[in-house]
Amino acid sequence: MLPSLFYWVFMIAVLEQYAHFCFFFIHVFTRVKDAVHLPVGDRDGISVIICAKNEADNLAANLPLVMSQHYATATGVPLFEVVVVNDHSNDGTEKILSALAEKYPDMLVIDHSADAANGKKPAQYSGVLAAKFDQLVFIDADCRPAGPEWLARIAQPLFNGKAIVAGYGGYDSTPGPLNAFIRWETLHTFLLYSSYIQSGQPYMAVGRNMACSRSIYLQTAATELWNSLPYGDDDLLVAIAGTPDNTAAVRHAASFTYTRAKTTLKAWVAQKQRHLSTGKYYKRFTRYLIGEYAVSHALLWVTFLTLLCFRHQWLSHNRTHLIVELMAVRCALYYMAWGRTASIINERKLIFFFPCFDLGWMIYNFVFSPFIFFKNKTNWK
Repeated sequence: MLPSLFYWVFMIAVLEQYAHFCFFFIHVFTRVKDAVHLPVGDRDGISVIICAKNEADNLAANLPLVMSQHYATATGVPLFEVVVVNDHSNDGTEKILSALAEKYPDMLVIDHSADAANGKKPAQYSGVLAAKFDQLVFIDADCRPAGPEWLARIAQPLFNGKAIVAGYGGYDSTPGPLNAFIRWETLHTFLLYSSYIQSGQPYMAVGRNMACSRSIYLQTAATELWNSLPYGDDDLLVAIAGTPDNTAAVRHAASFTYTRAKTTLKAWVAQKQRHLSTGKYYKRFTRYLIGEYAVSHALLWVTFLTLLCFRHQWLSHNRTHLIVELMAVRCALYYMAWGRTASIINERKLIFFFPCFDLGWMIYNFVFSPFIFFKNKTNWK
C-alpha cells in the first residue's frame, strides 16, 4: 500500500511539474517583443519615487547614479525628476539630502512626518502626490541602477499602453553559500513572476524596480486591502490592479537594479518573512497555481528520494528506471529554464548550484510556509 502511494504521488507531482514548465517556464525561451522606443522629442516626463528611512550612506552613493540617467529632451534638458521621501530618519539623511538637492535641481525632497508606525506606504503615497509627472518609477534607496539607460528601459512599457511594469532587482555577488542561494532564489522568483506575466497571470513585482501610472497607483491605494498592510506596495499593486493587458515584465539588462544582499541568515529570514506575507493576498487562481507548483515540487523530491532509498523493497526494475528517467527529464527542463534566466540576468555562475538549490527550495518552502499561508510581518524596517 505505502509503496504504491509514494509511486503514484510521485507520478502526479512530476506531471504537474511538466505542466508548469509547458504553460509558464517555456516563455523564458521566447523573445520578449521590445517596447517601441520613443524618439527623444516624443518622450513624456517621469517621476522617480524613493522612500528613505535611515539611508544616509546609500543615498550618498546611489542618488547620483539615479540623477545621471540619460532621459532628456532633444535639447538635453532632463525630462525626469527624483522625489525622495525622508521617512523619520535619524542618521544624517536630512543633511545628505540637503547637499544633494543643491547639486541636483531636479530632485525634490519631502520630509514625511506622519504615520511613523504605519510602514512604507504612507511615505510612498506622499511622494506620489507630490510628483509632477503621471508616469512613476520606484527604486529603493539602497539600490543602484544598472546604468544610465535604466530609467528609459524600465519606464518604456508605460508609453506603449501598459499601466504596470515589473523589473528585475538583483543582488551583488559575494563569497559564501547564503549569498549564492539568495541570488538563486531571486533568479527563481524573477522567472516565476515574469513568466506568469507573459502567460497572462500577473501577480507580483519588486518594489526596488517597478513602474506604474499615477492613476493605477491611486486607484490601488484607495482599496481596503492596500491600507490593511504596512508593506507590500509592489505585490499588492499587481495583485489588486494587474491584468493580462495592463502589466509587462522587462528583461533587458539595462533595466535592472542591484543592491547588497543580507549577510546573515537571521537578517535574510526576517526579510523573506515580510516579502512572503503578501502571497496570501494574491488572486485565488494565482494562489492555486503557485501553491500547486510549490507543493508538487516538495512532493516530487520527497517521494523520489524515498522511492530511491527503498527501491529494492518497493519497486520493480522497470518502475525504478521509469521514475529515474522522468526525474532526469524534469531536472533537464527546469535547469534549462533556470540556465536561460541566469543568462538573461547575468548570473551564469549560479548554474553550477542548480541541483543543490533545487532541493534547497523544498526546505525553504517548509520553513517559510507559516508566513506564506497564515502569518503577517507588520513592520517595514
